Amino acid sequence: MNGISKGLSRLAPQLVALALVLLIDWFVSPSFFAIQLVDGRLAGSFVDVFIRCAPVALLALGMAAVIATRGIDLSVGAIMAIAGTVAADAIASGQPWYVAMALALAAGLACGIWNGILVAFLGLQPIVATLVLMVAGRGIAQLISGGKIITFNDPAFDALVSGSFLTIPAPVIVVLIVAALLMTLMRRTALGLMIEATGTNPRAAFLIGINTKMVTVSVYAICGITAALAGLLAAADISGADANNAGLWLELDAILVVVLGGASLLGGSFSYMQTLIGAVTLQAIKTGILLAGFPPQMNLIVMATLISILLIVQAPRTRNWFQQRRHRKKIA
Repeated sequence: MNGISKGLSRLAPQLVALALVLLIDWFVSPSFFAIQLVDGRLAGSFVDVFIRCAPVALLALGMAAVIATRGIDLSVGAIMAIAGTVAADAIASGQPWYVAMALALAAGLACGIWNGILVAFLGLQPIVATLVLMVAGRGIAQLISGGKIITFNDPAFDALVSGSFLTIPAPVIVVLIVAALLMTLMRRTALGLMIEATGTNPRAAFLIGINTKMVTVSVYAICGITAALAGLLAAADISGADANNAGLWLELDAILVVVLGGASLLGGSFSYMQTLIGAVTLQAIKTGILLAGFPPQMNLIVMATLISILLIVQAPRTRNWFQQRRHRKKIA
């Protein structure tokens, strides 16, 4: 029980922020929480929040560990485009869906390892190293697609988005499986501790025997795989691949989700549960803005304002201020 209460206490700021946003969505649209069963699958505005946040949630799950090592990955949107294009091209060429997925995941892994090598072994700043692939990645995707939007028809592949399991939409299942696998990997092995040690003090981590270079490569490799999965969801969603627009600017959303989840860009710690809550919160904000009917010109301003408020509420100094006030009241 103590462990559960501590876990909930740690998640409290993110859960409060999410609850606040959901209540605003409900106020804007009274039918927001209405859920129905359509073709054996849950549907409704509330369910759509979880479906639509799936690609960004996958990107953020990979980004969380990268940020924990004091890194950043600006190329995840481009990796999405590469993976989606590779999968679409393979299916359009007559390859079965599982081969297409395997090729896409391999492409994502290769991109992640490339970023990791630039950062860990060549000593490039993460923002510079990943900016290279952010720019070149879309060019690579366009070369694969021949500058065209590749379309395909494969029901098994499309089931990544259109399918369901026990009425739960497939994209949500994919995110939950990936999150569970990553939590198991990070908490049941020494990798999670090594990532946090590398982010807290790279020099000290190296001196106690941690191979910080391989840890760095590992987190970028994981980030590449999760970005490739997000690219597969994006391709399945439209039954095609658009190298120009797939994942465009989603790297910024992924970074924002990790920050909304309470992580520090200075590295040292990360939480997949907080990251998932951050992803749902961001999508709930976007959904609420759409439901409210704000003009397109106002959308970004409203979203930036709401996010700024949430970040201020979650800020360590704000929490410390509230704790100090409660402590003073108790003494008084």
